[in-house]
Amino acid sequence: MNNNENKQLMLGNKAVARGLYEAGVCFISSYPGTPSTEVTEEAAKYDEIYCEWAPNEKVAMESAFGASLAGRRSFCAQKHVGLNVAADPLYTMSYTGVNAGMVIVVADDAGMHSSQNEQDSRHHAIAAKVPMIEPSDSAEALEFTKLAYEISEKFDTPVLLKMCTRVAHSQSLVETGDRNVPDFPYEKNIGKYVMMPGNAKKRHPIVEERTAKLIEYAENCPLNRVEMGGTEIGIITGSTSYQYVKEVFGESVSVLKLGMTNPLPNQLIKDFVAKVDKLFVVEELDPIIENHVKALGLSVTGKDLLPVCDEFSQNLIAKAFGKDTADSFALEDAIPNRPPVMCAGCPHRGLFYTLKKNNCTVLGDIGCYTLGAVPPLGAIEMTLCMGASIGAVHGFNKVRGAESENKTVAVIGDSTFMHSGMTGLANVAYNQSNSTIVIVDNSITGMTGHQQNPTTGYNIKGDPAGKIDLEALCKAMGFERVRVVDPYNLKQCDEVLKEELTVAAPSVIISRRPCALLKYVKHNPPLSINRDKCVGCKSCMKIGCPAISMKDGKATIDNTLCVGCNVCSQLCPVKAFV
Repeated sequence: MNNNENKQLMLGNKAVARGLYEAGVCFISSYPGTPSTEVTEEAAKYDEIYCEWAPNEKVAMESAFGASLAGRRSFCAQKHVGLNVAADPLYTMSYTGVNAGMVIVVADDAGMHSSQNEQDSRHHAIAAKVPMIEPSDSAEALEFTKLAYEISEKFDTPVLLKMCTRVAHSQSLVETGDRNVPDFPYEKNIGKYVMMPGNAKKRHPIVEERTAKLIEYAENCPLNRVEMGGTEIGIITGSTSYQYVKEVFGESVSVLKLGMTNPLPNQLIKDFVAKVDKLFVVEELDPIIENHVKALGLSVTGKDLLPVCDEFSQNLIAKAFGKDTADSFALEDAIPNRPPVMCAGCPHRGLFYTLKKNNCTVLGDIGCYTLGAVPPLGAIEMTLCMGASIGAVHGFNKVRGAESENKTVAVIGDSTFMHSGMTGLANVAYNQSNSTIVIVDNSITGMTGHQQNPTTGYNIKGDPAGKIDLEALCKAMGFERVRVVDPYNLKQCDEVLKEELTVAAPSVIISRRPCALLKYVKHNPPLSINRDKCVGCKSCMKIGCPAISMKDGKATIDNTLCVGCNVCSQLCPVKAFV
């Protein structure tokens, strides 16, 4: 067969999924998180691989470890903040090692396109003492994924494969290959896998020995390479920064491209530095490589030239090095920003309008409903991390007491509740704070692109699966007051909210209405405005629906957006909506 028949354009995430297929991976468990989500979605298209969405990243990683222990190559994926949730098993898996190979994708989000912080996951690799590799395009994403399993099994370790937004969501050419499925026998080994203190103490020296061997491997491995060009400037870089460096400088500089960023090589760097006049490190976020180079006693320029915040670009690097960018990269600054907004017909809109109307202090959570913080709703006053809203409202009400109990609520989505909200709810029930928790149940994991979760009744392939009953669960956890409202019904929302805030007892309100973008949701015909009745009071604008605007002093509706939810019509004092 002609090799060209095996070549195709692929997103970085899809290329990782192809690498998993070719590497013979048999088990994948993940929790969706942008920009990592598509890896698992694409892998699920291969019938040879068992794939699932887990309730959270910790459970996903523990499940993948179990599959590795059983002797089959396994995988899990998450975004950078998801690795925080899974850090507990990761750090101890470094001690136990693996049986069959185990690879973990962590997708960083420099620039915070869809994240609440901008952490650098290389710190996790260093602290956990596990190898990390970083592809810079789709071809490397496929090849590095397969190589990661070889490293995992050769060095008896889980391997972190670090993606980033630009590599995950950009396309480049890849060459596909065949699938090969290795099988490893399971053997009972209490000293290796039971991490009680006596056994763990013996495993730590093994981890240190492994690190030394990995450093030796990094000195001459296919992941790291030197590309000699002009020797006046030498640049050490990797991941997407490598692509920017090549676009800006071409062959005019020499480059040491690091595909393995933990552990870093020593002699390879020293040898490279000896061949160039001046050394620079170009890396996004923290100065991990730069500090390593300095620790080797070498002179280097890095973060004193390039920023420690936000993602890089061709323009940024060219400007930092004093190169003219007028011709090559002039379009970058011309792209206008689009403010985030809830979709037309979003079921969360009516609920947040009600919360704002009642002057509630709203402690929010992670999901598309976080947009309840932006104008004109401006309802959410705190968002920290997955599941934090319930723990936070408990602490808030415990210290402020009657001053806040009748006006403070926690808001959390159905998927986020299953991820890490249940333990917070157990805390409210156990320690009895007079707190009101609102679960906004839109019947899907909305923010990351409509993935199933344990409350939807379907698995990753859309087949029937176990379904958790939120009402029954909350009652079983000790809540006597569990109410269900339709967020399209503003009167009902208002009455139930007022009642639950008044009652001196913990309570749960479930705001239930499917996401307006789900394919199976049937919408009403779009509304229109009787312009003779409309007085231009802008009451309908208070909900911030993108289908409504003002034209010539009157409200108007874009019928290509309107889904006929009728929330706006309930606000109109003159009944101008028809």
